[in-house]
Amino acid sequence: MQIGDQLASGSPRVPDADADVEVEDGVVRCVGAWTVGRIAPLERRLERESWPRAAELALDGSTVSAMDTAGAWLVLRLYRALEREGGQVSLHGLRPEHVALLEMVTATNVGTAPASRAVVPSLLERIGALAWDSARQMLQMLSFIGEVARAALQSALRPGRIRGRTVLYNVRTAGFDALPITGLLCFLMGVVIAYQGATQFRRYGANIFVVDLVGLAMLRELSPLLTAIIVAGRSGSAYAAQIGTMKVTEEIDALRTVGIAPIELLVLPKILALMIALPLLTVYADMLGVAGGMVMAKSELDVNYPDFIDRLQYALRISDFAVGIGKAPIFAAIIAVVGCFQGFQVTGDAESVGRKTTISVVQSIFLVIVADSLFSVVFNFLGI
Repeated sequence: MQIGDQLASGSPRVPDADADVEVEDGVVRCVGAWTVGRIAPLERRLERESWPRAAELALDGSTVSAMDTAGAWLVLRLYRALEREGGQVSLHGLRPEHVALLEMVTATNVGTAPASRAVVPSLLERIGALAWDSARQMLQMLSFIGEVARAALQSALRPGRIRGRTVLYNVRTAGFDALPITGLLCFLMGVVIAYQGATQFRRYGANIFVVDLVGLAMLRELSPLLTAIIVAGRSGSAYAAQIGTMKVTEEIDALRTVGIAPIELLVLPKILALMIALPLLTVYADMLGVAGGMVMAKSELDVNYPDFIDRLQYALRISDFAVGIGKAPIFAAIIAVVGCFQGFQVTGDAESVGRKTTISVVQSIFLVIVADSLFSVVFNFLGI
């Protein structure tokens, strides 16, 4: 729509009245106040108004006393209604401020543009996007692991840079505070294993072999795995949430500004503390798991406590105990690295903190189970 430049200089002013239109000899004249409070009757009338058919029509705004955005929209609507009659429409007589208002409304008119349809990506596109995102995340994690390894090497060469109090604090929060839930869960797991084995051993009179089942299952596999899963849920998520919140509040940037490396301050103490705490928690879980199996063996199979302990010495080798303890530091490093990495991936808001915290727990548990399966393959190959 072209807004005419022919503005009526010194055009007559009329008292504020309801907006109206007058049709005379091919001229549609707008009169009155075209404001939100004055256009309601005219707007209802325009819906059923019939306009003259002519080769040329003029829309005269010289007698418009006032106009706001609502009135400008109605003028635009009237102009297009006249255009639909098939003739050429010229607009003139508006005051400069009314012309500017009408041009603004015309420029921001989005009602005439057809609504764009959302394009749904195909299955192949979604698979490709997921693969690309996974590859990018893997490269970022490898880069993060490299930075952590470099910082760890620098701290090893200069032990005075290791923050002992921070390490001890993390040992307490990740290790000592996890004793109740870890002990209860592993005790109950020992009870479950002994109970499930009791139903089978009782048939063949092999009650004493429940000791072998409980001891090997708990010490080699379940104690380190269950402990790692619990720690991933407690400490791994806490690491991601803590670092993510610090990133949202720009504390990470503040540390870099004052010359403190965030990895050295926030990541290394957590990794070191967890690698100390998780093996100790695993030993504690071994004891409670065997105790749970002992209680159930006494209850269901009449295996006395001295007989249980005596058989345990023959059923287990020192390598069985070492296998479970040896897995724990690797599990601890996986949990701490993944939790801290996801914390540094937080961007912008609290929703991102929650999302990355959830991802850290899922990834930690998944990678711990993958590592445990690889350990089983390697130990079977080595005959351990």
